[in-house]
Amino acid sequence: MAVMKADRLRQLPPYLFAEIDRLKAELVAKGVDVINLGVGDPDLPTPDHIIGELAVAAKDPANHQYPSYSGMNNFRVSVAEWYGKRFGVQLDPVSEVLTLIGSKEGIAHLPLAFINPGDLALVPSPAYPVYHIATMFAGGESWFMPLVKENRFLPDLDDIPTEVARRAKLMFINYPNNPTGAVAERGFFEQVVEFAKKYEIIVCHDAAYTEMAFDGYRPMSFLEVPGAKEVGIEFHSLSKTYNMTGWRLGFVVGNAEVVGGLGQIKSNIDSGAFNAVQFAGIKALEGDQSPVAENCRIYGERRDILIEGLKAAGLDAEAPKATFYVWCPTPAGFTSKEFTALLLTEAGIVTTPGSGFGEPGEGYVRMALTVPKERIREAVERIRKLSFNTTKASA
Repeated sequence: MAVMKADRLRQLPPYLFAEIDRLKAELVAKGVDVINLGVGDPDLPTPDHIIGELAVAAKDPANHQYPSYSGMNNFRVSVAEWYGKRFGVQLDPVSEVLTLIGSKEGIAHLPLAFINPGDLALVPSPAYPVYHIATMFAGGESWFMPLVKENRFLPDLDDIPTEVARRAKLMFINYPNNPTGAVAERGFFEQVVEFAKKYEIIVCHDAAYTEMAFDGYRPMSFLEVPGAKEVGIEFHSLSKTYNMTGWRLGFVVGNAEVVGGLGQIKSNIDSGAFNAVQFAGIKALEGDQSPVAENCRIYGERRDILIEGLKAAGLDAEAPKATFYVWCPTPAGFTSKEFTALLLTEAGIVTTPGSGFGEPGEGYVRMALTVPKERIREAVERIRKLSFNTTKASA
């Protein structure tokens, strides 16, 4: 039987991180000592007190049944209280908080609630691929907002044509930003709120990295801006903050109608997050926060080692204020994919080509700080031994 995939699948490019995993596996099979700076998956363990809470909750038979579609009330109350303490944002845990099976799941399902075929979503580029893919799966079209160095990797809202803005139903933004590591301040978020109100656009802020910042910097919530809750929502995750990527637990907060719309989609697609994991999430949000500060210290130390090494190798990379990503310009004459290939084949270092996140990412590679500092030192030593000009000339 000939199996024909749906058009939406045939339109997909190879998923960026799956391709990186494949290439890494090929090198490992050949015996290469690979240093993986490619995918943003924390190498630090989940704190013990969170694991302990899961162990207790998993043994309770009451948690073995279907969970609530919208999430345990206790977990949503914890989220609301955490937002109040961290950002000064007041939330109704019943109508303005929804539990997610990781923030990626919620982001991917959101367009199904608000995008009709032919509708537009304003999508940053370069960006996490899910924003565009989810829009496409819902039958919508993406209008890409370029993130470039000259504008501090913020979208220029004045560059969006009026006819595009009028058609747009959603706008995705993400700060601190993946992949660029850029941050946004209050003035930018105020512009976003004003723009969204003018054109009646739902703002979807992916805030997964607000708790991963350095040198005393504290990223703000989009919802701190007056009027933000009228136009938007914010996605958050326990994955990066508490090293819980495999646990699949996140949440969305903000505008009650938008949160409710996503909840309608989820109630028809999934059966909610495992209650035992939500109990562990409560412990994460309400318990000892010193592991979060320790994460930042460790990633900050790794950041400094990598930046110093890249500069010594002649690469003009800037130290990010937040996230565990370094957005590194490629050497003169190299495309993103060419430099990625060079690092992989000549130095055994996995990175991610910036062009894989969108056309404006050309000329950069993303490096993740998700290996121990000793491995980062080894990586920069390998990079320093490369002769970019000689290698390019002989290629």
